[in-house]
Amino acid sequence: MDTATLAGRREWIGLAVLASVALLLSLDVSVLYLALPHLSGDLGATAPQQLWIMDIYSFLLAGFLVTMGTLGDRIGRRKLLLIGAAAFGVASVAAAYSTTAEMLIVTRALLGIAGATLMPSSMALIRNMFTDTKQMGAAIGLWFGCFMVGMALGPLVGGLLLEHFWWGSAFLLGVPFMVVLLLTGRTLLPEYRDPEAGRLDLVSVALSLGTILPIIYGLKEVARGGWQPLPLGAVVVGLVLGVVFVRRQRNLANPLLDLRLFDNRAFATTLSLLLLGGIVMAGTTLMSTMYLQMVEGLSPLRAGLWLLPQNFAMIVALALGPALTRWMRPAYVMGIGLVVATLGLVVHTQVPSAGGTGLLVIGLALASAGIALPMSVGNSVIMTAAPPEKAGSAAALSETGGEFGVAVGVAVLGSLGTAVYRATLPETLPSESVRESITAALGVPEVLDVARAAFTTGLNAVALTGALIFAGLAVLTVALLRRHTMEERVTT
Repeated sequence: MDTATLAGRREWIGLAVLASVALLLSLDVSVLYLALPHLSGDLGATAPQQLWIMDIYSFLLAGFLVTMGTLGDRIGRRKLLLIGAAAFGVASVAAAYSTTAEMLIVTRALLGIAGATLMPSSMALIRNMFTDTKQMGAAIGLWFGCFMVGMALGPLVGGLLLEHFWWGSAFLLGVPFMVVLLLTGRTLLPEYRDPEAGRLDLVSVALSLGTILPIIYGLKEVARGGWQPLPLGAVVVGLVLGVVFVRRQRNLANPLLDLRLFDNRAFATTLSLLLLGGIVMAGTTLMSTMYLQMVEGLSPLRAGLWLLPQNFAMIVALALGPALTRWMRPAYVMGIGLVVATLGLVVHTQVPSAGGTGLLVIGLALASAGIALPMSVGNSVIMTAAPPEKAGSAAALSETGGEFGVAVGVAVLGSLGTAVYRATLPETLPSESVRESITAALGVPEVLDVARAAFTTGLNAVALTGALIFAGLAVLTVALLRRHTMEERVTT
């Protein structure tokens, strides 16, 4: 190992600052779920307004990731990160002191746009700070680990805040993190930008938003109400604009998104792997959460506590992945992880309709630990495959894929679970509303056991589908990437 390329104390302290931002962003989302009932009562938010308060952040975050990742490559990643941190801090204060539901929706939208500057800029800066591939893998693993710590601690932190303070404290939680980043960023973080990036193409920005926002919106609506004309039309509009976007990028001298990144097999394969992994885990986790509450009858808090082993298993595996690449190639580490994830979902297929909490938790923990290996190693593969001047775009694609994975997983696998649930129910029921969802069955005691058994069958079907996907991905990953050593890069 060439010691001249190794990161020193400054870089590792800088990583701690960036990791704290990742922890904050995940913490911020999970805390809001607990704060929603409190703020809805104070602001008089209607049911649609509550949905927009929750969703507008993720809509705009997903929509602006590609734009902000590329913008960071152009104007400087540290500069964009600090601008985003300042905007996030101001918007957090405004959200905390919102006086109407409409004001909170607007400030949440601003938080989403500001958040889109933080994630890709952070990962791209890690790419610049840690030039040694082993150190970079460890740094990305720690960064993702902090993100998962935030998800795990969210319910606990949120509960403590809401027990002692008003709901606005959930938003003020992020302000100290942003202040620390602003005070230390110029000293600890290097600046980097692509000197030949050219101007930002605003038409491409509009097409990017027109592609991502309708698809994310449509998929979220499908998850709530099924395949209705409006969400289906939104997805179609997004796909059509996506085709136009891709064609424009191929013809521009300085595209918003350099499609030559996908010419690298390691980059394209790993990005696809992470997308499909996100789809499977999002759908499985959704069904598992509903099982704990609707079938096992647990409160939301107790259900959340039973999901903690899943998060902690993922945190441990995220740190383990980069260490394993010292003894074997990335493809084999990712393949082993996918095999473990497959076994976890096979366990999931055996969850019964009564008393299955322990088996479900074991299956989820195994699946989460397994998928964490390709997550940590895969993001290192993506960042090393991309040239340094395209690191922001590469990070943005990885983050956007994660957002799409969650939306698609909840919509598609959630729909699969619902379809199996409905098909498994008897043809005649005391109330046809039971056929819509298991939630309706809670009010019809005479069919509750039957509905719970039908829902569990849907859960098992989703787990089996995920296991088959993971098994196939394990084979393809090893077959396509077995020669990859994290040294192959895209030529641009």
